[in-house]
Amino acid sequence: MSAQQENKTNRKNRTLAAGCFVLVAGMVGMAYAAVPLYALFCQVTGYAGTTQRSDGPAGETLNREMTVRFDANVNNRLAWNFKPMQRKVTLKVGQEALIFYRAENASKKTITGTATFNVTPANAGAYFNKVECFCFTEQVLKAGEGVDMPVSFFIDPDIENDPDLKSLKTITLSYTFYPAKAGTAAKTAKAEIKNGIVN
Repeated sequence: MSAQQENKTNRKNRTLAAGCFVLVAGMVGMAYAAVPLYALFCQVTGYAGTTQRSDGPAGETLNREMTVRFDANVNNRLAWNFKPMQRKVTLKVGQEALIFYRAENASKKTITGTATFNVTPANAGAYFNKVECFCFTEQVLKAGEGVDMPVSFFIDPDIENDPDLKSLKTITLSYTFYPAKAGTAAKTAKAEIKNGIVN
């Protein structure tokens, strides 16, 4: 093989290697972007029972009544007790309601938790609007500390125009608390040490 042919082959190999690198980097980037993009899609469409966020009802209230049931779960890695203060509430579509969940840290250390949520049936998520919710921020509880956490919500009157939900009478709002990510927990621990909270 001549030097010219060898240079040509090396150039082709480098081009192929660069192309493979770009392809792999693009696939890795898409893998990281998939989760936030999916979460955004769910939030916009209400897909998979994802609720909507709102500043409050527009003022229209229908005579149609619906019952909202409340469910609470805790990941087994989080030493918290977590429950709704009431099991259900009946309200008119378009009417804002305020309920509370209670969380208690049953451990001997400060723990930061974060809640995920969904609505069932899943297609009702597009009409379930939260005005205020503890799930929008991380919750930090000291050892033995308890807190009542509000959830303010309403059901969008547009649900009346959804033929699949015409006969719907009950919606379940479910939360699951998890330990917050390691980075956040580390920041909390540093803050505790700085403030002399850690024993």
